Amino acid sequence: MKQQPLPHQFSLLKKRCFAPFFWTQFCGAANDNLYKFAITILLTYQWQTQWFPSSMAGVIIGGLFIFPFLLFSATSGQLADQYDKIRIMRNVKNAEIGIMLLATFGLYTQSVIILLVCIFLMGLHSTIFGPAKFAYLPQVLNDKSLMGGNALVSMGTFVSILLGNIAGGVLVAIPGYGHLWAAFACLLLAVAGRISAQFIPPLEKKPADNKINWNPFTETLKNLSIARKNPMIFKSMLLISWMWFFGAVFLALFPLFAKDILKGNEHVAAVLLVLFSVGVATGSLSCEKLGLKRSPLSLVPLGAAGMSLFTLDLYFSMTVPDTQKLLSAAEFITRPENWRTMFDLFMLSACAGVYSVPLYTFIQKTTLKTHTARIIGANNILNALFLIASALLTGLLLSLDFSVPVIFLIAGIVNILFSYALFLTESGFRKKPSETQRNF
Repeated sequence: MKQQPLPHQFSLLKKRCFAPFFWTQFCGAANDNLYKFAITILLTYQWQTQWFPSSMAGVIIGGLFIFPFLLFSATSGQLADQYDKIRIMRNVKNAEIGIMLLATFGLYTQSVIILLVCIFLMGLHSTIFGPAKFAYLPQVLNDKSLMGGNALVSMGTFVSILLGNIAGGVLVAIPGYGHLWAAFACLLLAVAGRISAQFIPPLEKKPADNKINWNPFTETLKNLSIARKNPMIFKSMLLISWMWFFGAVFLALFPLFAKDILKGNEHVAAVLLVLFSVGVATGSLSCEKLGLKRSPLSLVPLGAAGMSLFTLDLYFSMTVPDTQKLLSAAEFITRPENWRTMFDLFMLSACAGVYSVPLYTFIQKTTLKTHTARIIGANNILNALFLIASALLTGLLLSLDFSVPVIFLIAGIVNILFSYALFLTESGFRKKPSETQRNF
């Protein structure tokens, strides 16, 4: 009997259990980045205050957004495991509309304090949404569709980040009322996300039989302890967090890389961001097909090798143009000597997509359903710690006069050492899901 081919991952966008959820998270991620980037541009270039250093706008805004992940991820994981995930997602979208109304008032009155408070609140909004999002997928998708579902979510996240950043930069640049156009766009995305959330079908109800620990510090330690009971789950979390560390190095250095090494203007930096985002999205979408005839986790060392290989090639292929004038995006793209650089950036980011999606899928498949959201919450805590470490170490290397290409080279070398050291130790990745679950 001829075996029926597996449905393509894009067919999930036609399913009611997935499509409204996908667009809900897409709108939320786009709104986060539109608002963050718009406020960063406003506070860096347009609005000056005595007490707020404009040169530190990006660092301060990034820190305010990531801080709730450290503080409240453990509590968010409990809530998503304990209560109806659909209700949580809808309530988060309700809160997002309220936050954007407050942000609109802050933009209208040009109140920096209100805008910064809203940055923190949007970080909290994403913190609560994350565990519910990733714990929802294994409840509505079977094992054969889970990899494709995660790939679509990863693709959607990076595309929405890209579009949000572009829209934020374009809107605030409109003369006179750019900040109000940005506020309107944020409100529109918040409302669109709430409408999408309304169409997510309900899940089977389960009784609430666990007491919520509202102390974020003790719950964070407890969640990390739960994750460490299974070494392979914890290793997967470390590998995912490393991917964010690695990517953050490149994203943080793109403006400096474009200006000092490639001799390009700010539009060239935007080109690099586009290449990186599209690369991750492409790599994520390729995971389903690449994993059909092999173990999905076999893609992780493949992705790690590709990330380091193309980073090394990027380092050795770089040439600094002999020009004083900064190149435009069109001039940069049309120069043949830059094509290899663009190819390397696209491929290393595509490999990062291949690297991360199987790890998320592995965690969802092997974690007990009663603990999924809490494990995702613990993963978000590690992600935040790695992102902070990435920013600190990158800043330290720059202060020690390391060049951007050398920092990229170091990241590529450490990537292969870190990833393979974790992946090749013990044999836990080859355990069956049932064996892994029993460790909880």
